[in-house]
Amino acid sequence: MSDHSDTRNEPQHLLSPLGAMALIVGIVIGAGIFKTPSMVAGIAGDVGWVVTIWLVGAVVSLLGALCYAELCTAYPHAGGDYHFLHRAFGRNVSFMYAWARATVINTGSIALLSFVFGDYFSQVWSWGAHGNAYWAFAIVVALTAINIVGVNASARVQMVLTAFEVLGLVAVVVAGFALDTPASAPPTAFSSTPPLAMMGLALVFVLLTFGGWNEAAYVSAELQGDSRTMVRVIVVSMLILTAIYLLVNIALLHGLGLKGLAESKTAASDLLGLAWGPWAQKALGLFVAIAALTSINATMVVGARTSFALGRDWHSLSALGQWQSQTGSPTRAYLFQAVISMLLIALGTQEADGFSAMVEFTAPVFWGFLCMVGFSLFWLRWRDPHTPRPFKVPLYPATPAIFCMACAYLTYSSVGYAISQSAIHVALFLLLSGVLALGVLHWRERRSAPREN
Repeated sequence: MSDHSDTRNEPQHLLSPLGAMALIVGIVIGAGIFKTPSMVAGIAGDVGWVVTIWLVGAVVSLLGALCYAELCTAYPHAGGDYHFLHRAFGRNVSFMYAWARATVINTGSIALLSFVFGDYFSQVWSWGAHGNAYWAFAIVVALTAINIVGVNASARVQMVLTAFEVLGLVAVVVAGFALDTPASAPPTAFSSTPPLAMMGLALVFVLLTFGGWNEAAYVSAELQGDSRTMVRVIVVSMLILTAIYLLVNIALLHGLGLKGLAESKTAASDLLGLAWGPWAQKALGLFVAIAALTSINATMVVGARTSFALGRDWHSLSALGQWQSQTGSPTRAYLFQAVISMLLIALGTQEADGFSAMVEFTAPVFWGFLCMVGFSLFWLRWRDPHTPRPFKVPLYPATPAIFCMACAYLTYSSVGYAISQSAIHVALFLLLSGVLALGVLHWRERRSAPREN
């Protein structure tokens, strides 16, 4: 009887490959692609280097995705990279990662993206002075409810939203190549070379725009098909994203020119305005709102699975580790995530700048842990050599080594930027609060152990 109940409390293979790809593409393509191209163009100052930096970002992301493909197929689990860190380095390290995701990284992303959605949708239907916050609350509640209904309902919503989101980017590409202006004249590539430090900064922005591909690990235990399906889902998703991002950047360069792109704060909107008039420029706001909505939904899906895995590992948090097999969703983890997200939204209405900084400067924590996931591949190959690995990362050990070095560089850059903004204390507070929470959990488990015996 107990075995049957345990089985029902586990993730089931309910997610289609197409739904998984929609989740990955949806979580990666966010509002960033509407802003980052201008920043990269301004930093690089050369068309050839702009395209090269985007290509390098795509390659680094693909290398990381291949590392994740090996880990996902060898250790499929709803906990994703939390589970990899747990197997490699123990539950204390994995708890710190889950703490960072649950308290700020995932929930903070949900809150900020909800504000983005609220800002744009308030232009369509205003709820007064604080309408953006009301819309932010409403969308968290609505998408949480959809995800609680089940993974298939969430995947269907995600596919529809992703289709609209990609449609908006297709419009940008068409507009860029349709324009026949002096800016469309082929510029000279590699006529100048930016300083190495500036190229590194541009790469940071590109990799942040590609960020989110690692979330594929969180649906590895729910994907239909065999282990090769997971590899195809990850690789195809990355190729789709690379193609979309390169086409968008080339179209922007073609339509606005390097100088116009670098100087524009709303490049995609400006491009549509030039091509088709003010109505198209305003319509892009709806696509940006949909992009935010798509990322919110995908972030909710993967974020709740971290909390679920955490609940399975710690007796004191077992309420989070309940899985509803009928719907294919961790309901309590979704509710927990929604509550924290709405608390952060409430905080954001009071201290918008401080809240944005708090979320932004968790980047050192995120990239640091992602680097550890890369190291876990080396460690698990050495420590656990007999586990079947249906897919092995090609060109080992060079591939994971390059990925780890890229993550280490991003960690270093993020720490330096946080220090320059006098905001490193946010990341330190996050880590210290996690250490305190970990201590409380250990104390509670030691206290309850004699009663269980």
